[in-house]
Formats: sequence, structure tokens, C-alpha cells
Amino acid sequence: MLEREEYVEQAYLFRVLVERLPQDMPLQELFRQVREELLASSKLPMAVDFLRAELEHSGEFGSAMAKLSHYFAPFQTYVVQEAEDDRGRFDLLTALEILRAEALYRASNASRQGIFLFQFETLCRNRLKYDRGLKAIADDPLYDADWREWILTVRREVGIIDIADLLYVRSEHFQQRRRIQAGGDLPPQKPVLFGEKEGKIALANRGKDPLFLFAALQRHLGYPIVPRLKPADQTPQLIPQLMRRVERLESRLKMIEEEQRDGLDITKFYGPQSPSLGGPPSAS
Repeated sequence: MLEREEYVEQAYLFRVLVERLPQDMPLQELFRQVREELLASSKLPMAVDFLRAELEHSGEFGSAMAKLSHYFAPFQTYVVQEAEDDRGRFDLLTALEILRAEALYRASNASRQGIFLFQFETLCRNRLKYDRGLKAIADDPLYDADWREWILTVRREVGIIDIADLLYVRSEHFQQRRRIQAGGDLPPQKPVLFGEKEGKIALANRGKDPLFLFAALQRHLGYPIVPRLKPADQTPQLIPQLMRRVERLESRLKMIEEEQRDGLDITKFYGPQSPSLGGPPSAS
């Protein structure tokens, strides 16, 4: 884990990129601008210089984040690389918004449970690759050996076993029910990774859509919400269409008014005539 100021500056960097990218500014120019706005006492300005240099040479900066694995978490690198993949449908703006939300959460004394659920929901909601994504999550230095072993277990069994079941059997609530059924104290078979409340919520969401589980954990335990892709604003395209329709309606109303006054001259609607035809036809 980095110092808190590093995550605060990362969140600011990603927020500025999300705000200014729609202004059709080159990404390398945005990196150059925001570099001057970052806190000089942090390490992020040096990282931004490296990202910008890699972007100018190769056209992407995910590879540069992979080389800075001591500063950027593997999951951050994976999200950016997925957004830069031309064959995928994952948007760069959505990726940057996800990184901003995660950095803010890390800056506020984030728990391992909250970080994992945020990262796993990111994979689910954006239909990213579970194999590579969970491998990147397991490589995060935030997690200890017990967590890493469980995340790799999820990687092997996701799609076969419900995530609610995988979470429930590693919760304190599951251990309490085992003790009650056995009528005495039993040592846990595996290290407990989630608390009693997480276990209860997971038990209540068995067999349901995993997104319902994430939403319940966010409502009751305050876990961070994964940013969603915002629909494109259709207003700029609708205004010209509405203007053309209004113009057509005005011309039709004008024709109706002229016809009611017996003043409609239909000869002005005739097309150009060939000279061999001897001129325009009569209006009779």
C-alpha cells in the first residue's frame, strides 16, 4: 500500500482525465497539463512523465503501468490494458472512472473485503476476463497469503460455484452456524476472511444474480459502488433533427394557408423542363 497522498493524487489524475478527454484533447497533452497540477511531494508526477513518454512512443500507457508495478497495482494496470484493447467493448472513460473510485476508496482506510468486492464487481459488471482479472487481483500486495489463496480458488471455481457460496463459507457467520450445529467450539477449517454481516448477506443472496449481492453489501456495509457506463448524450444530435422537422412543418402550414386563400401556385413546384418540350406546362 502506498501513502494516502499518493492515492489522493491518483484519484485527482483520473478525475481530470475523465473530465477533459471529451474535449478532444490529445491524451499526451492532458498528461503534460495535469502533471503540473499534481502535488510535487508525491511520486505521481514522475510516474506521469513515464506514462506520457510511453504513450508518445507506443500509443498506449497500459504497458508503462505494468513496468511501474511498484507504484500501480496490477488490477489498475489490467483495467487500463482492457480499455486499450481494440477488440473489446470496454471504454477508456469507464476504466478511468473505475480507477478514480478505487483510488478514493484506498485513500480512506480501505478494507480488503471492500477492495476485493469492488474489483470483482468491476469484472462482472463490465464483462471482463475472469482469468486474467482475478490473477491481477491476487497479485495486489494488499492481500496476504490467505487472501491470495482464496482469490486463486475463486479464479478456478467462478462460473461453477456461486460467488455468494464462496464468500459465505469463508465468513464468520458460517463458522457460528457450524459451532451451533456441533454443539461446541470448532476451529475453522479455512481462515475466516469475511465478517458475520457479510456472511448473512451472502447467505440471503445464494442462487441470485451476483449484482444483487454487491448491491446489498453496498447498502448495508457501505462498500464502494462501481461506476457504471453512462449512456451517450443524444441532445446534440436531436436538436438539428428537431429544427429540420420544424422547418418542414412551417412550409406545410404555409402551403395549406395559401391553398385556403386560393393563392397556391403549383407551377413553382415543377421541375426544370427540357428545351425540346417547348417550355413549362400550363397550370390548367
